[in-house]
Amino acid sequence: MYYMISKRVLDYLTELEQNNDRVWFQEHKSEFRAVEKEMKEAYNTLFTLIKTHDDVDAVKVFRIYRDVRFSKNKTPYKTHFGGSIHRTKPNLRGGYYLQIKPNNESFLATGFWDPSKEDLLRIRKEFEVDAQEMRDIMADDKFKSTWGNLEGEELKTSPKGFDKSHPDIDLIRKKQFIFTKHYTDKEVLHPDFLNKVNDDFKTIRPYFNYMSDVLTTNINGESLI
Repeated sequence: MYYMISKRVLDYLTELEQNNDRVWFQEHKSEFRAVEKEMKEAYNTLFTLIKTHDDVDAVKVFRIYRDVRFSKNKTPYKTHFGGSIHRTKPNLRGGYYLQIKPNNESFLATGFWDPSKEDLLRIRKEFEVDAQEMRDIMADDKFKSTWGNLEGEELKTSPKGFDKSHPDIDLIRKKQFIFTKHYTDKEVLHPDFLNKVNDDFKTIRPYFNYMSDVLTTNINGESLI
């Protein structure tokens, strides 16, 4: 399946970054509507591609308007397009995110941005007992060449109730469990870009399968659903 993101998307976002105010935005509203429509079609195309190999139930394209209430940055508009695709709960966990931004700042993100208190404790307990499967997944050549290293915020020391000298404390102290992959503008504008994104998302599945198994069972491996 082919759907090409056009250069006008990146051009519009570049202009928006240089003119991030309501007057300019209103004067160029028709241009925004055109690129917004194009990007919604792109995210829906990606959703269809992912649906051929994973059980996903929703795609969300985020609004261009920024929430500036609690931000020092008062510019009213985002200078990127972002969209997420969710796996079907309760059996499956994890999600896919694609952000399109000019100047070679487009990227994919997958994993767990804001796990609940209960999920975070369950993941940490799993790593405390045995983190070898997680380490094997991350060490796989294809996985590592696609996604690199595990990212995310982490504590400076051990969480309460965990031994700071534990051999897997580097995993246990994490608060987020994220993998990202970046793309150049040239890659984004390639006719095969969304197929490439889909292929890259396929390689995350061992991680999602592992995390889904962890988060749907207790520490004894008994189902919670």
